[in-house]
Amino acid sequence: MRNKENKHLGIEIDPELHRKLRYVADYEGRSMNGQILYLVRQCIREFESKNGEIEEEKA
Repeated sequence: MRNKENKHLGIEIDPELHRKLRYVADYEGRSMNGQILYLVRQCIREFESKNGEIEEEKA
């Protein structure tokens, strides 16, 4: 069931990047949405490891 607290994010993506992202997501056993969330979390972890934790009031 959907969490009504979650935010919706719409993005435009070119067809080639979309095709390649779908390929990687399928290969890793994730949905496209799951793959994007995985990549966003990975990016935030990397950022915070270099720059410190992002505090809620700053986000």
